Amino acid sequence: MSNTDVEAAALSAPQQGEDRKKTLFAAGGVVGAILASTCCVVPLLFVTLGISGAWIGNLTALEPYKPYFAAVALVFIGLGFRQIYFRSKPTCVDGSYCAKPQSSVITKTALWFATVVVLLALTINWWAPFFY
Repeated sequence: MSNTDVEAAALSAPQQGEDRKKTLFAAGGVVGAILASTCCVVPLLFVTLGISGAWIGNLTALEPYKPYFAAVALVFIGLGFRQIYFRSKPTCVDGSYCAKPQSSVITKTALWFATVVVLLALTINWWAPFFY
């Protein structure tokens, strides 16, 4: 193994940890957003799409947990935005994961998607009557 390979491996190890954090925070935000919206947004979406059934009423059983799910989602989303937009960017080695722009695009898209879903879930009482 040459010195440049060793240096590249040493530089990419911390970067892989940073990329994992970004991915973890984005995934946590998306999962939290989905959980926060299961009681309200998902049933409305199903009814709007023409999907119906008695089982949809069971989703409202999660209503008491909506603030907790939203809080967890907002924490993950906030940490994800902090990791992506406000942390200093370490140097990337050519050919490493961080050098690929699509990795950042996917993570940013997931964070913004989660943000929109959580905001929809938290404000459903204001906009849902327009769909009934």
